Amino acid sequence: MAQPQDSFRTIFLAFLRLGFTSFGGPVAHLGYFHAEFVTRRAWLTERGYADLVALCQFLPGPASSQIGMGVGYARAGLPGALAAWLGFTLPSAVAMILLALGMQHWGSMPDGVLHGLKVVAVAVVAQAVWGMMQKLCPQVPHKLLMAGATLFLLALPSAWSQIAVILAGALIGRRLFAGQANPAHSPPIAQMSRRVALGLLLGFAVLLAGLPVLAASFENATLAMVDVFYRSGALVFGGGHVMLPLLQAEVVPPGWVDNDTFLAGYGAAQAVPGPLFTFAAFLGASADGPVNGWAGGMLALVAIFVPAFLLVLGALPFWDRLRSSTAARASLIGVNAAVVGLLLAALYDPVWTSAIHAPADLMLAALALLALMRFKAPPWAVVVLTALLGGLLQAWAT
Repeated sequence: MAQPQDSFRTIFLAFLRLGFTSFGGPVAHLGYFHAEFVTRRAWLTERGYADLVALCQFLPGPASSQIGMGVGYARAGLPGALAAWLGFTLPSAVAMILLALGMQHWGSMPDGVLHGLKVVAVAVVAQAVWGMMQKLCPQVPHKLLMAGATLFLLALPSAWSQIAVILAGALIGRRLFAGQANPAHSPPIAQMSRRVALGLLLGFAVLLAGLPVLAASFENATLAMVDVFYRSGALVFGGGHVMLPLLQAEVVPPGWVDNDTFLAGYGAAQAVPGPLFTFAAFLGASADGPVNGWAGGMLALVAIFVPAFLLVLGALPFWDRLRSSTAARASLIGVNAAVVGLLLAALYDPVWTSAIHAPADLMLAALALLALMRFKAPPWAVVVLTALLGGLLQAWAT
């Protein structure tokens, strides 16, 4: 079947809207993507979306951005992947660079508004978990696998535990769901040749091994910055928060950015929509050296996302061919149930635990969930209103 062809502009604008409104971090982004590209636009099937989520959980880097790249590639090839990344990333990247350039004149976001954004993430993720559970965990064995994955991840929360749960889901699914596995009827996610895909994966490995050697051999600020941010993007498993200690060890001791500025920028990154990896743009723009400002911000931004681009596009063709086989489909049924368990565990920790501290928080989250599920309110409107209500609640409490 021919690959769908949407215009660069269509994909860019779809992701740009999400780039302005997707608050709540990578887990919440999965909810926004599900609502937009599975429910509203039907660009992917429920199962195809879960397959893509499972693949990106295996890969290092920013999972939500990689999912966006995969969706864009499915619609328009490489230009579509680029359009998806640009649209989803630019709003927060520009905001972080502007913050770096004018932080001495900017005030911080009110605590109540920031808390409201955390609360609305609870509703967004809960909606996604419910929808995926209804379709991907229809029977008792699926639900038991989902529950087992959730309990394991809550007991042993780590990036490696997430990978272990998905691998276990694949192994259990291969044996447990062999009779339910039929070849996928949805269009393939990617049409890239294996040769091109292998070239992308080889490029990822060459850059990962070669950039540190080049940076050590030549005293060049640009090369050093590319090396630091490329390695950070290539080696981070488990989402954007995991990059905090890695980047801090790379940019603070050499004096590129002082620790107070680093922490202030990281705090601000929680308050902007889009991928947390755009924190790299703040650091690049804040760097004390010959490469900073807009040039430094954009250089750091591109460097930290290049590994994600190479990995997801290089892996997609192999993933698509695997999922077309009966054995692979049985494994993916198990993986899909495990992914729902993974999202359910994340709904509790960190989404719920970081947002729900009082009865008022629970009431606000329930109202947001009601608006999303019962009244079908647009996610961006629910985000804005919940943030404002969070600010009002804080003002009333004080």
